Parts: sequence; structure tokens; C-alpha cells
Amino acid sequence: MIFDEKNAKKIRLVAFDLDGTLTQHKSPLGAENRAALEALAKDKKLVMVGAGQCVRIFKQMGEFPIDIIGNYGMQFAPYDYEKGTLGEVTNLAVDCDREKTEARVTEIREKCGYTEFAGDNVEFHASGCITLPILGTAAKIEDKLAYDPDRKKRRANYDYVCSMFPEYTTFVGGSSSFDIVPKPYEKAQALRDYCAKYGYSTDEVVFVGDDYGIGGNDEPVFVSEIQFLRIDDYRTFPQIVDCLITK
Repeated sequence: MIFDEKNAKKIRLVAFDLDGTLTQHKSPLGAENRAALEALAKDKKLVMVGAGQCVRIFKQMGEFPIDIIGNYGMQFAPYDYEKGTLGEVTNLAVDCDREKTEARVTEIREKCGYTEFAGDNVEFHASGCITLPILGTAAKIEDKLAYDPDRKKRRANYDYVCSMFPEYTTFVGGSSSFDIVPKPYEKAQALRDYCAKYGYSTDEVVFVGDDYGIGGNDEPVFVSEIQFLRIDDYRTFPQIVDCLITK
């Protein structure tokens, strides 16, 4: 649900995506966006709802004090304000048949023309999540960023990749990959669970994200009852969230 600025005073919890919203892909949090987060945190609770692991997100954010939901809700780490660091990480995990997954990914590569890649065919995660890295796990970051900035290449094959992994939810992830996540884990439900745990109603929450199009990992939030503040360039983050900052 698109955020209406007239509801700004009702907002108690602000949730964020990371890559593309607060930073460039897998790049450090910059000073201007950090300052905007600090301004928001003066009278609102902040939570990161990420696709990656909590510790990696925390480091990428320069250890900014924030609760972190990772792996689409399969990980959670609250910020420990007494210790000044990230608290204990809670992990969920499901089994993954690696042999069958390798075979399915190979079939996708042959069907979609993803046959040239560097490094491994598939990236397996301890949670049971899978990354299909189109350029391979050893591709250069500059090649990844240049591959599919508007996501059109991957969206052309999105339905087919989904059909190959029906027991998972597939997202057009990062800059050159597909994130394949065990059902029922996704960002909207992860945020609902956080709200239930900490006493927020969904009309007191706004999510700030960039990947809200078809197959995007923020899409489940965008099409849900949760208010959504769209951002299309992480460098405009301070201007986008200014309406939420108490003057």
C-alpha cells in the first residue's frame, strides 16, 4: 500500500530494505544516509528487513544501532543498546537437496542462456536459501552492477525460474541473481511477525524500499496492507524520508 504523507504522525516504526534503498549494492552506508537514519531514530523505532545475513548487514551499515531481520525472516538479531553491538542472532534453517538444486540450476542456465559464469553454479546458504548467481559466485562486482540494472533481463525469465522451484519463493535478487527462498519466508510476513512481537499495529508502520516491481524482494510488502514508501535511487534517501522526520 502506497504511503500517504498525511499518515506520517501515526508512524512509530520505520522498516527498511538495504541494497538500493540505503546503499549501493553491497556497499557501505554513506554519511548522508546515516545522518537521515539518526534523525529518524530520535522518535521512531527502526528495523532493517533484509535479504542477507544479519551480521553482514550490520557490518555494511557501519554497525548502526538497529534491529535486523535477515534472510527474509529466517534470521533475527536485536540491537543490544547496553553493549553497543548486535545481539544474539536467532537462526532458522531448512534442508536443501543440493544435488537436485544443482541440476535444476543447470537446466535453467541452458534454457535461459546463462551458461557463461565464473566460480560456482549455485550459492548455498546455511538457512536453506539459494542464490542463483547468473554471472557465477566469483564474478567481479562491476560486472554484476552492470549486468541488469533495470532487472528487465531477469524478469524476462522470472516465471520460468519460479516454475523450476515451486516449493520456494523466487525473487529477482541483487544486481545479477535470483534469490530462491523456502516458503513461507518473505519480507511482509517477517515484518508482521516483528510487529506482533514488539507491539506495533501495521498502520503504525512504513516500509522504505526500492525493489517493489514484479519479482522484487520488496514486492510482498508493496502489495500488502503495510504502508510503503518508494525509493528509486539510494542517494535520494534523505529527501524521501524527510516527511517522517519530526521537525
